[in-house]
Amino acid sequence: MRAALLTDHTLEALAVAEVPVPAPGAGEVLVRVETVGVNQLDRNVIAGIGPGAAAKLPRVLGIDPAGTIVAVGPGMSEARLGRPVVVKPNIPCGECRSCAAGREADCPAQTVLGVHRNGGAAEFVTVPERNAIDRGEIPAALATAAVHTVPIVLNAFEAIGVGEGDRLLVTGAGGMLGQIALQLGVASGAETVGASRSAALAPDGARVLRAGSPAELHERLAAEAPFDAVVDVGGHGPTFAAGIAALAWGGRAVTCAASVDPVLELDQRSFYLRRLRLVGVASADFAQVRRALKLVAEGRVVPPVAARFPLERIADAYRAPRTAPGKVIVEVTASPVPRAARGEDLPA
Repeated sequence: MRAALLTDHTLEALAVAEVPVPAPGAGEVLVRVETVGVNQLDRNVIAGIGPGAAAKLPRVLGIDPAGTIVAVGPGMSEARLGRPVVVKPNIPCGECRSCAAGREADCPAQTVLGVHRNGGAAEFVTVPERNAIDRGEIPAALATAAVHTVPIVLNAFEAIGVGEGDRLLVTGAGGMLGQIALQLGVASGAETVGASRSAALAPDGARVLRAGSPAELHERLAAEAPFDAVVDVGGHGPTFAAGIAALAWGGRAVTCAASVDPVLELDQRSFYLRRLRLVGVASADFAQVRRALKLVAEGRVVPPVAARFPLERIADAYRAPRTAPGKVIVEVTASPVPRAARGEDLPA
């Protein structure tokens, strides 16, 4: 099969190569891939930095493939064969206290598709059956754009209880996660305001404050009524700090930004005097992924797609300038169903 294989920590070492079709093991399914996304975590793997440094090369990239189940591991039910699915990238251990409590997002031993094992930028990929989430009628590209982004923001919202009647501020509203957070704020019934250092689209029911600097944002927020909650998706410390300073009594703040400034300067007294709360979240639980996909299926949250590239041009997908918020999609034209789907042996 064709797969986007990284052989060294440089974009020049990413190329489409012919590799054996993987065989699903116990508890796994084989997914025939239609689409996969371009993600910051992929860039970290390419550069060999941050969480991407855990990848052992050569590695097939791709954390969020969508496609169809075409084979199952030994001894497994074939009931899900032919089901359209999208893959949850984070694979929890299933044994720790967090997993037992249904908080798979907090599993300290979780691994990630495309980092710790070969990913979905390929015609076929094997994943644990539980991570292959039914996507119903959601198109593959939209499911890929949603599966790792919408659940993360939903996790942030649920961590601080954003809901109807809240005044919500979204910092970092100009990016992909920012657009999702604005839509989710409207869908949750909150009065939703975004803050961005660049131009940002505002969905119906929300508005965006544009401020070129944290000082300007402080001034603009001072003219607003206090906020009940602030959700940061941008990772810019001074901007998030300006949002926290605008919180009302008992205000809640959460960050789910993967690329963050190392320093966040806050007035510690305000947490004591105004009973503020600050939370950090990452990833999402299986239940949150399903709730997020339901919101997408209902059209209440629609992740934007910025560009599409064929698998053969995957390196160009990483080079493309980010001219608009949205997911960059890699379209995989799969080969015919492999022999495993016909009950025959796969290559080793």
